[in-house]
Amino acid sequence: MSKQSEIVVTVDLDENNVPQHIKWSSGADKQQGDCKTFFMSLWDEKEKNTMHLHLWTKQMLVDEMKQFIHQSLLGYADTVKRATGEENLSTMLSDFCHEFALKAGILKNAEQPK
Repeated sequence: MSKQSEIVVTVDLDENNVPQHIKWSSGADKQQGDCKTFFMSLWDEKEKNTMHLHLWTKQMLVDEMKQFIHQSLLGYADTVKRATGEENLSTMLSDFCHEFALKAGILKNAEQPK
């Protein structure tokens, strides 16, 4: 018997279809919360292409967006390692994340990657 789980994202839009408020909920334990940004990527097997949905509210500050993107990229580096076993690709992406963090002002030159 298979199980299902549902993730719900509710986006309140203004008159120009700009996200004003983003809420999410998931799972049987009814986790939920508010967020300022939501990125989703889906792999279309038929087209061999990735579809993206990137939403953010006006309340999302530039520095928060930089940090969000940095942490998302670090997550991708971990996923590459776990999903493919390709340690070298994961390390390359982690190294890029470190450079990104330096250029974005998230890390100072003396700080080491986490």
